[in-house]
Amino acid sequence: MIQIKKEIGIPKYKQIINSIENAILCGTLQKGDQIPSINSIKDAHKLSRDTVLMAFNELKNRGIIQSVVGKGYYVASEHVNVTQKIFLLFDELNSFKEDLYNSFLENLGGNIQVDTFFHHFNKNFFSKLINDNAGDYNYYVIMPANLTNTNKDIKKLPKDKVYILDQVHEDLLEYSAIYQDFEKVIFNNLTKASHLIKKYNKIVLIFSKSKQPQGMLKGFKRFCKESEMPFEVINSLTNRILEKGELYIMPDDKNLLRIIKKMKNKNLSLVKDIGVISYNDTLLKEIVEGGITTISTDFNMMGQRLAEMILNKEQIKIENPNKLIIRNSL
Repeated sequence: MIQIKKEIGIPKYKQIINSIENAILCGTLQKGDQIPSINSIKDAHKLSRDTVLMAFNELKNRGIIQSVVGKGYYVASEHVNVTQKIFLLFDELNSFKEDLYNSFLENLGGNIQVDTFFHHFNKNFFSKLINDNAGDYNYYVIMPANLTNTNKDIKKLPKDKVYILDQVHEDLLEYSAIYQDFEKVIFNNLTKASHLIKKYNKIVLIFSKSKQPQGMLKGFKRFCKESEMPFEVINSLTNRILEKGELYIMPDDKNLLRIIKKMKNKNLSLVKDIGVISYNDTLLKEIVEGGITTISTDFNMMGQRLAEMILNKEQIKIENPNKLIIRNSL
């Protein structure tokens, strides 16, 4: 019943608490059941009495267990609300992450606390957030984005309590995940729209190495080479002079607004002079300029499926669905 693992970065007293909470959640322990004694846990796992007592005191203070003089500790009630806590680490906040978050909360149900954090593509901050919160949560949902060597920090957490979101790097393949295959997604969807894309002279990808997944760049180059389409990769629109016959693919929304502003300043027409494909659909993109063509995953589905995986304790990898929505900008 009590599981203590070494070298996973979670204090042993918290592992005792987690074990007892999980036993109650699973029905292994019910109201009136006696839990293992302080001495038995101490001896079985070679712990100090103070470590076990610290765990018991926290459970007692929360009303989960009660002590009976001369007999030991018992589960106080099978109906006690054992709040599960989920650590949710995003890269940054934007409208589609908000959709994912709201869908996740709606499908978790009650009695589960979700604490949200952001690493803003900063590896040191990412490491600090993981290390500072190790052992404080029942589950850890982590969006590593394009940060490298994140497994050095993630491996400090219990493997069966970790869920990876969006990008799954080579060193994270052992973890459960709901992800996007960015290389396949951009290649397949550009291929679907190739009859429209070939009307342009050049296709330009605005790609930030610090934020965008490498798979996106690989899929883009593969499409351009196989379709023999002239292409260019740039990291910013700031000093870009737009030319007629260019098609721009932009993963972030700030550049979408910038290109629309540049087009208006140069009296260039959308579709006729400049084509635009944006990443990740929003309500705004349905409306602005008569509609912006998007390549988008279903973030509501991602949030729903993530909640189901946690509630059902599923240890699997799932590729999230995606689609091409052709509108007025292409």
